[in-house]
Amino acid sequence: MTTSIAFFNNKGGVGKTTLICNIGAVLAHALGQRVLIVDADPQCNATQYILSENKVNSIYSNPDKNFTINSVVHPLAIGRGYSGEIIPTEGGHYGIDLVLGDPRLAIAEDLLSGDWKDATSGSTRGLRTTFLFSDLISRCGEYDYVLFDMGPSLGAINRSVLLAVDYFAVPMSIDIFSLRAIENITQVLDKWRRQLKVGLELNENPDDLNFKKQPETLRFCGYITQQYKAKKDKHGEVQPVAAYERIRSQIPAIIKKNFVDKLQPSYSNVNYELGSVENLSSLIPMSQEQRRPIFAISAQGTHNSKARKTEKLFATMAERLMENIEALR
Repeated sequence: MTTSIAFFNNKGGVGKTTLICNIGAVLAHALGQRVLIVDADPQCNATQYILSENKVNSIYSNPDKNFTINSVVHPLAIGRGYSGEIIPTEGGHYGIDLVLGDPRLAIAEDLLSGDWKDATSGSTRGLRTTFLFSDLISRCGEYDYVLFDMGPSLGAINRSVLLAVDYFAVPMSIDIFSLRAIENITQVLDKWRRQLKVGLELNENPDDLNFKKQPETLRFCGYITQQYKAKKDKHGEVQPVAAYERIRSQIPAIIKKNFVDKLQPSYSNVNYELGSVENLSSLIPMSQEQRRPIFAISAQGTHNSKARKTEKLFATMAERLMENIEALR
């Protein structure tokens, strides 16, 4: 059975792409899972992270000759319905397959936003547009996991992804803005799900939807934090660690209040903390340059030993993710 997961936070700079690519790689390499990453961010960060610069330049010099996320959206935009076969690109050293990102996905924001109003009124066309990514997932039966990399927004593209996937995970940094972002996500998810439920109830032709995706099925499967990196103020003074600890200590309660109690109160006994990522700032540029998972980069000295340790770090996160999904089924 295919499991779909969105890695999402409407706050930027929390390391979503780094996490999804490395967790995807360890799922494939260490845990023997078949993984597809869907680059659903118009900035195409996952595509650039995984593929070589020459490969990227070759693809986007002739984008219409290659299957990208735009190949999924465009047929629907011109009235031809859903796309046909999904043609992913091999993810090189990551051991995964990739639905390439495409800057033209940003144009779909207007399409998805406009048809959302029709969807909430019960329009079959509006609902089919909204379920664009549900259809994509339905064509990915050969994979164990379909992971969505998303941009940091609460726009129409991300709404369609979140209403399509089975689960969502939240990468977050330890700051007050991440705490507020959690509240934002909860509010909009509740609103979207209520509106979509009304649209599904009003729809008079459910057989034309080809599937019956209910908005209640989306579940939160965990969060990942970035460990604190001391910062200096404008005078060069290191900011107090106490402020970081104060925010970090609030996270479990805020996660429970906003995600668990409101979305899935029957699953309050699950451990939603998937892990914490140490400061990898010295390794990430090497991973990006070599187009390899952090744990597989070529490095010397302390960089090499630190890189090797990250395989256990990401494997532990992936195993906890799998355990939570099993518990939430």
